[in-house]
Amino acid sequence: MTETKNQHVSPGALLALSQMLTGYWTSQAVYVAAKLGIADGLANGAKNSRELASLTGAHAPTLHRLLRALESLGVLADAGEGRFTLTPLGSCLRSGAAGSLRSLAITLGEEHYVAWGELLDSVRTGRAAFDRAYGTGFFAYLTKHPASGETFHAAMAELAALHAPALLAVYDFSAFTRVVDVGGGSGALLAAILGAHPALRGVVFDSPEAIEIARERLAVAGLADHAEAVAGDFFESVPGGGDLYILRQIIHDWDDARAMRILTHCRHAMAAPAKLLIFEHVVPPGGGTSFAKLLDLNMIVISGGRERTEEEFRALLDAAGFRLARLIPTPAMLSVLEAAPARKGPSI
Repeated sequence: MTETKNQHVSPGALLALSQMLTGYWTSQAVYVAAKLGIADGLANGAKNSRELASLTGAHAPTLHRLLRALESLGVLADAGEGRFTLTPLGSCLRSGAAGSLRSLAITLGEEHYVAWGELLDSVRTGRAAFDRAYGTGFFAYLTKHPASGETFHAAMAELAALHAPALLAVYDFSAFTRVVDVGGGSGALLAAILGAHPALRGVVFDSPEAIEIARERLAVAGLADHAEAVAGDFFESVPGGGDLYILRQIIHDWDDARAMRILTHCRHAMAAPAKLLIFEHVVPPGGGTSFAKLLDLNMIVISGGRERTEEEFRALLDAAGFRLARLIPTPAMLSVLEAAPARKGPSI
């Protein structure tokens, strides 16, 4: 009976399933290219595997096989005579280039990849897979491993640069005077907002490790006189004095209890006219393809957090003393959730 049914499965469906099953082949090939700096090695023109092996410390024959696979993925192009060159897609793996996602490729290809191997444990227990894989929580791990922490913060800065144009296009920041970016990492989003609105002043608030990077970024951007970089713990307090507070992809890192604690500290720091902006992937109602649904799995794997529906955000905000004023979709898949103080926040 089973064999008869399988005969009616379309070749297209089987191909789609096989692509799902082998998806990690692609992500790991791209990771290795990023880690070795292949795109940097090709920045000035085409090279063969021997030349790139000399630059990267790789085994030339095996590197050729990787380059050939990357060409088939559209990351590289065949330049003839065994040489390869970058495509526009591959250029996004160059260090420091506009639109680069090299650091993201590395952080996803290393600790995230290992943690995803424990997804089964998360589904069985409801606990973060990262803790099982590494014996500690994700953010504690980054503190103990500064090199990984630096790569992660660089990856978050890459995503901030990717998201910033879409966020600036759909929301008017000019009505505010002092922006506080809570959990703002290296300050990339705040720098983009202040760059677009020179009259604004800002605060980036994060861990001491992130704030060191933020101070340098803001200084290089010529924003040292417009912005403060403040170290602290958003589970303990949030800087006051802002009329706009931002949480970009912070709430999704945490379960409801810890998310509530962050939101409540924000509420306590805010006067009535202030606004809160949450930038997150919102899980849509019903069925259908959704990046947010896969990202939701990533959050339980990495930190024990989750993506949320609009109604789940509304309930969290209400419990913290806010009301959800509006939800604004963006071309970057993130949504902007604008909230305003509704009443005094709960005690902590």
